[in-house]
Amino acid sequence: MTLLSGFEQPIEQSQQAFRLILKALSEPGHEVILQGGPAWGTLNAASTAVLLTLADQETPLQLSAELNNEQVLSNIRFHTGAPLAANHTEVSLALFDEQLQSADLQVLPHGSEVSPEHSATLVVQLSTLVGGPNLRLTGPGIEKERNISPPLPAALRDYLLKRPHRFPLGLDILLTCGECLMALPRTTRVEEC
Repeated sequence: MTLLSGFEQPIEQSQQAFRLILKALSEPGHEVILQGGPAWGTLNAASTAVLLTLADQETPLQLSAELNNEQVLSNIRFHTGAPLAANHTEVSLALFDEQLQSADLQVLPHGSEVSPEHSATLVVQLSTLVGGPNLRLTGPGIEKERNISPPLPAALRDYLLKRPHRFPLGLDILLTCGECLMALPRTTRVEEC
Protein backbone atom coordinates (compact mmCIF):
# COMPACT_ATOMS: atom_id res chain seq x y z
CA MET A 1 0.00 0.00 0.00
CA THR A 2 1.42 3.37 -1.03
CA LEU A 3 -0.04 6.31 0.85
CA LEU A 4 0.24 9.64 -0.88
CA SER A 5 -0.27 13.03 0.69
CA GLY A 6 -3.62 14.69 1.02
CA PHE A 7 -4.04 18.44 1.33
CA GLU A 8 -0.99 19.99 3.04
CA GLN A 9 -3.30 22.40 4.89
CA PRO A 10 -6.48 20.30 5.11
CA ILE A 11 -8.88 22.85 6.60
CA GLU A 12 -7.93 25.81 4.42
CA GLN A 13 -7.53 23.82 1.21
CA SER A 14 -10.76 21.86 1.62
CA GLN A 15 -12.67 25.09 2.34
CA GLN A 16 -11.14 26.75 -0.71
CA ALA A 17 -11.84 23.70 -2.91
CA PHE A 18 -15.43 23.55 -1.63
CA ARG A 19 -16.00 27.22 -2.52
CA LEU A 20 -14.54 26.66 -6.01
CA ILE A 21 -16.67 23.55 -6.61
CA LEU A 22 -19.75 25.54 -5.56
CA LYS A 23 -18.70 28.37 -7.87
CA ALA A 24 -18.40 25.91 -10.77
CA LEU A 25 -21.83 24.43 -9.98
CA SER A 26 -23.45 27.85 -9.68
CA GLU A 27 -21.85 29.07 -12.93
CA PRO A 28 -22.18 26.08 -15.30
CA GLY A 29 -19.47 25.85 -17.92
CA HIS A 30 -17.16 28.23 -16.03
CA GLU A 31 -13.73 26.70 -15.43
CA VAL A 32 -12.19 26.86 -11.95
CA ILE A 33 -8.70 25.81 -10.89
CA LEU A 34 -8.19 23.66 -7.79
CA GLN A 35 -4.55 24.53 -7.15
CA GLY A 36 -1.97 23.03 -4.87
CA GLY A 37 -3.53 19.63 -4.30
CA PRO A 38 -2.14 16.14 -4.82
CA ALA A 39 -2.96 13.71 -7.61
CA TRP A 40 -3.38 10.08 -6.59
CA GLY A 41 -2.16 7.65 -9.22
CA THR A 42 -4.75 7.48 -12.00
CA LEU A 43 -6.72 10.41 -10.53
CA ASN A 44 -5.85 13.92 -11.64
CA ALA A 45 -5.43 16.75 -9.11
CA ALA A 46 -8.96 18.13 -9.57
CA SER A 47 -10.59 14.70 -9.11
CA THR A 48 -8.45 14.09 -6.02
CA ALA A 49 -9.47 17.51 -4.64
CA VAL A 50 -13.15 16.65 -5.21
CA LEU A 51 -12.69 13.43 -3.23
CA LEU A 52 -10.79 15.15 -0.42
CA THR A 53 -13.50 17.82 -0.23
CA LEU A 54 -16.78 15.96 -0.82
CA ALA A 55 -16.17 12.35 0.20
CA ASP A 56 -16.45 10.95 3.72
CA GLN A 57 -17.59 7.77 5.48
CA GLU A 58 -21.17 8.38 4.28
CA THR A 59 -20.32 8.87 0.59
CA PRO A 60 -20.47 5.55 -1.28
CA LEU A 61 -18.16 5.75 -4.30
CA GLN A 62 -17.97 4.07 -7.67
CA LEU A 63 -14.71 4.08 -9.62
CA SER A 64 -14.44 3.00 -13.23
CA ALA A 65 -12.20 0.02 -13.88
CA GLU A 66 -9.60 2.31 -15.48
CA LEU A 67 -9.31 4.47 -12.33
CA ASN A 68 -9.72 1.73 -9.76
CA ASN A 69 -6.45 0.39 -8.39
CA GLU A 70 -4.99 -0.40 -4.98
CA GLN A 71 -3.07 2.88 -4.72
CA VAL A 72 -6.21 4.96 -5.35
CA LEU A 73 -8.35 2.80 -3.04
CA SER A 74 -5.80 2.90 -0.22
CA ASN A 75 -5.60 6.68 -0.37
CA ILE A 76 -9.37 7.10 -0.54
CA ARG A 77 -9.79 4.84 2.52
CA PHE A 78 -7.01 6.58 4.46
CA HIS A 79 -7.81 10.22 3.64
CA THR A 80 -11.61 10.18 3.35
CA GLY A 81 -12.93 6.91 4.76
CA ALA A 82 -15.38 6.76 1.85
CA PRO A 83 -16.54 3.21 1.07
CA LEU A 84 -17.04 1.69 -2.35
CA ALA A 85 -20.75 1.33 -3.06
CA ALA A 86 -22.03 -2.22 -2.65
CA ASN A 87 -24.39 -1.72 -5.61
CA HIS A 88 -25.24 0.98 -8.16
CA THR A 89 -28.27 2.28 -6.27
CA GLU A 90 -26.05 3.41 -3.36
CA VAL A 91 -23.59 5.50 -5.38
CA SER A 92 -23.26 9.12 -4.23
CA LEU A 93 -20.08 10.00 -6.12
CA ALA A 94 -18.90 8.22 -9.28
CA LEU A 95 -15.52 8.74 -10.97
CA PHE A 96 -15.00 7.83 -14.61
CA ASP A 97 -12.67 8.73 -17.44
CA GLU A 98 -13.11 9.05 -21.19
CA GLN A 99 -14.14 5.37 -21.39
CA LEU A 100 -17.54 6.21 -19.84
CA GLN A 101 -20.31 4.18 -21.47
CA SER A 102 -24.07 4.63 -21.72
CA ALA A 103 -24.65 1.61 -19.46
CA ASP A 104 -22.57 3.32 -16.74
CA LEU A 105 -24.82 6.37 -16.87
CA GLN A 106 -28.06 4.38 -16.86
CA VAL A 107 -27.34 2.53 -13.62
CA LEU A 108 -26.32 5.58 -11.56
CA PRO A 109 -29.00 6.93 -9.20
CA HIS A 110 -30.90 9.84 -10.75
CA GLY A 111 -33.02 10.61 -7.66
CA SER A 112 -36.80 10.54 -7.52
CA GLU A 113 -39.60 13.09 -7.64
CA VAL A 114 -39.81 12.91 -3.84
CA SER A 115 -36.05 12.77 -3.17
CA PRO A 116 -34.11 14.29 -6.08
CA GLU A 117 -31.14 14.81 -3.77
CA HIS A 118 -30.54 11.05 -3.84
CA SER A 119 -28.92 11.28 -7.26
CA ALA A 120 -25.23 10.75 -7.92
CA THR A 121 -22.59 13.31 -8.70
CA LEU A 122 -20.53 12.14 -11.66
CA VAL A 123 -16.88 13.17 -12.03
CA VAL A 124 -15.45 12.57 -15.51
CA GLN A 125 -11.72 12.97 -16.09
CA LEU A 126 -10.83 14.32 -19.52
CA SER A 127 -7.49 14.97 -21.20
CA THR A 128 -8.60 18.55 -21.98
CA LEU A 129 -11.63 20.79 -21.44
CA VAL A 130 -11.45 22.40 -24.89
CA GLY A 131 -11.22 21.31 -28.52
CA GLY A 132 -14.38 19.22 -28.82
CA PRO A 133 -17.62 20.08 -30.61
CA ASN A 134 -19.22 23.31 -29.36
CA LEU A 135 -22.09 23.10 -26.90
CA ARG A 136 -24.42 25.90 -25.81
CA LEU A 137 -25.42 26.05 -22.15
CA THR A 138 -28.47 27.87 -20.78
CA GLY A 139 -30.23 27.85 -17.44
CA PRO A 140 -29.65 28.98 -13.86
CA GLY A 141 -26.29 30.67 -13.29
CA ILE A 142 -25.91 31.68 -16.94
CA GLU A 143 -26.99 35.19 -17.93
CA LYS A 144 -27.92 34.37 -21.54
CA GLU A 145 -25.86 31.46 -22.78
CA ARG A 146 -22.36 30.06 -22.44
CA ASN A 147 -20.45 28.06 -25.06
CA ILE A 148 -18.06 25.28 -24.10
CA SER A 149 -16.17 22.65 -26.09
CA PRO A 150 -14.95 19.77 -23.91
CA PRO A 151 -14.29 16.57 -25.89
CA LEU A 152 -16.91 14.51 -24.07
CA PRO A 153 -17.27 10.74 -24.30
CA ALA A 154 -20.05 9.98 -26.80
CA ALA A 155 -22.28 8.48 -24.10
CA LEU A 156 -22.04 11.58 -21.91
CA ARG A 157 -22.64 13.94 -24.82
CA ASP A 158 -25.73 11.97 -25.79
CA TYR A 159 -26.96 11.97 -22.17
CA LEU A 160 -26.53 15.75 -21.87
CA LEU A 161 -28.27 16.49 -25.17
CA LYS A 162 -31.21 14.15 -24.57
CA ARG A 163 -31.55 14.42 -20.76
CA PRO A 164 -33.51 11.19 -20.30
CA HIS A 165 -34.84 12.33 -16.90
CA ARG A 166 -37.02 15.34 -16.24
CA PHE A 167 -35.81 17.93 -13.76
CA PRO A 168 -35.35 17.66 -10.77
CA LEU A 169 -34.01 14.18 -11.58
CA GLY A 170 -30.61 13.72 -13.17
CA LEU A 171 -26.89 13.74 -12.53
CA ASP A 172 -24.72 16.65 -11.50
CA ILE A 173 -21.58 16.37 -13.63
CA LEU A 174 -18.08 17.60 -12.83
CA LEU A 175 -15.53 17.54 -15.67
CA THR A 176 -11.89 17.53 -14.59
CA CYS A 177 -8.57 17.92 -16.35
CA GLY A 178 -5.37 18.37 -14.35
CA GLU A 179 -6.21 21.04 -11.75
CA CYS A 180 -9.17 22.37 -13.77
CA LEU A 181 -12.84 21.67 -13.09
CA MET A 182 -16.03 22.57 -14.95
CA ALA A 183 -19.54 21.70 -13.77
CA LEU A 184 -22.72 20.83 -15.64
CA PRO A 185 -25.44 20.56 -13.00
CA ARG A 186 -28.74 18.87 -13.76
CA THR A 187 -30.40 22.32 -14.06
CA THR A 188 -28.31 23.19 -17.11
CA ARG A 189 -29.72 22.78 -20.58
CA VAL A 190 -27.16 21.60 -23.16
CA GLU A 191 -27.63 22.04 -26.92
CA GLU A 192 -25.43 21.61 -29.97
CA CYS A 193 -24.21 24.87 -31.51
